[in-house]
Amino acid sequence: MRKEKILNKINPLFLKGICHRGLHNSEFIENGLKAFQNALEHNMAIELDIHLTKDNELVVIHDSKLERVTGKKGIVEDLTLKELKDNYKLLNGETIPSLDEVLTLTNEKIPLVIELKVFRKNYVSLAKKLKEKLNNYVKNKGNYLLISFDPRALFQFRKEGYVRQLLVTSEPKFRYVYHFRHFFEGVDLDYKLFEKKRVRNYCKKHFSNVWTIESKEMFEKFIPLTDCITFQHIDIEFIKSIK
Repeated sequence: MRKEKILNKINPLFLKGICHRGLHNSEFIENGLKAFQNALEHNMAIELDIHLTKDNELVVIHDSKLERVTGKKGIVEDLTLKELKDNYKLLNGETIPSLDEVLTLTNEKIPLVIELKVFRKNYVSLAKKLKEKLNNYVKNKGNYLLISFDPRALFQFRKEGYVRQLLVTSEPKFRYVYHFRHFFEGVDLDYKLFEKKRVRNYCKKHFSNVWTIESKEMFEKFIPLTDCITFQHIDIEFIKSIK
């Protein structure tokens, strides 16, 4: 799909800046409903992460390992949704949100970037469940970007009409997935990859996003280099004023 066609298809709020794991701060923890509500109140796009639970439900959290954001050991994929809700709290006291809760909260008032977090090669079941959920909520597919480091998860949406971006990190052992970029509508790149001229040239002609930008100077630097910018820890009024 040509870059111009993609830009015309997606919600223009994506181009103004994407809040990494919600608009989180010292009060609102990442991937929590309060961080998503904060982004909603500022009319900003959100990036979030989904995992598939033991009982085939989708929850929004970055890591499979729960300890970093809950202080308690456990693996998301080994637990049911009820077990997660009953036995774990995010560090600010919130419960781990389900994808249903996030989709109900945002209700397409702001667009979402949904990252499929593949675990133990569950890319088919993860994608299948996400399709099911989106079919229940989506009115306009232009309000969603689907991203993953695992191209196999994105392949499951080949004929679904969503814009898909392949996530690529600068870490050498994972950089090989960049070779799969032509199978998808866009790329979502670690900012360090833009040091390479061939990457910058590719992004001139193809839909792209950069992650994760954490300073005003870096944000301004990447405006001419890519279509979308995923950011965190930057004053939101600054973002809204320049993009």
